[in-house]
Amino acid sequence: MKVLVTGSAGFIGFHLVEKLLKAGNQVVGYDNINDYYDVNLKYDRLKETGILRASIIQNELVQSNKYPNYTFIKADLTDKPILEDVFKKEKFDIVINLAAQAGVRYSLTNPEAYLKSNIEGFLNLLEACRNNPVKHLVFASSSSVYGANTKLPYSEHDSVDRPISLYAASKKTNELMAYTYSHLFKIPATGLRFFTVYGPWGRPDMAMALFTSSILNNQDVNIFNNGNMFRDFTYIDDIVEGIIRVMNNIPVSSTKSLDANDNEAGSLASYKVYNIGNSTPVKLMDYIEAIEKTLQIPAKRNYLPMQPGDVFHTYADTSELQKDVGYKPVTKIQEGIDAYVRWFKEYYNFS
Repeated sequence: MKVLVTGSAGFIGFHLVEKLLKAGNQVVGYDNINDYYDVNLKYDRLKETGILRASIIQNELVQSNKYPNYTFIKADLTDKPILEDVFKKEKFDIVINLAAQAGVRYSLTNPEAYLKSNIEGFLNLLEACRNNPVKHLVFASSSSVYGANTKLPYSEHDSVDRPISLYAASKKTNELMAYTYSHLFKIPATGLRFFTVYGPWGRPDMAMALFTSSILNNQDVNIFNNGNMFRDFTYIDDIVEGIIRVMNNIPVSSTKSLDANDNEAGSLASYKVYNIGNSTPVKLMDYIEAIEKTLQIPAKRNYLPMQPGDVFHTYADTSELQKDVGYKPVTKIQEGIDAYVRWFKEYYNFS
């Protein structure tokens, strides 16, 4: 199949592109390579897939020198004419949208970035799918949509009407927009609510990178809410496996009526939302101790209060995903941390 992956220079996008290519798919990567975090990491990910920095020309497709079935374009989803042109020329079977302005805390100080990228950019993508029909649109949502919910584990049938960050609100908006376009224009669409993804080539602003870097550099490890938080940490390989299974599982429309207990199934829309996580929450302090164990270095702990926009607990109910596509994460937390630390030390030149 021919697959468009937006956000292909990002953490999840990079790993997904490699797996799709190795499975024989034809892939087009699309990324604006913004400077939310170090662009060198993004260019190094691209280099791993045969896209050399020197070969990249803004708004032009370039060919990988490693995979003959891979091309990449540096472009922004908010540039609607460029996006429409790529869709018309490439005629995609599948679109996987991972492009977004990420980060909960960053949304507190730079709200405009989230409206432009996550709302305007996503609207342009939906319009492109409308004008150039595709078999399936898979898009990234987030566990952040559960906001102030206290019922655990988080279920797709729970209300998500209380976001506590603009990032979360933008992701809930994406779900509503995709549902509307699916209903109106018959675009099969599936949203994936990601739960704290980690692993090699991970983002430097995520907890794993911050903790590992601070310990190796003998700096304070900032621990919010005194470490009394739980996260459903999910290893990157399990996430990518889930995305590919979902990609091949195109939702069908339902004639069931909407009601308070079944708010995702019930209209003529070919639309579905899934949680995708590990379903095994880990206490933040246990996570830090696992990193200490791998590094064999104790952390200098700096305890801080809860930060605005943070939630106390994330825990994914993935029973729907398991039932529909057989999703079952297999990577244990210590195994995943070991793999990440090996990569981190090699990439950042720690002996």
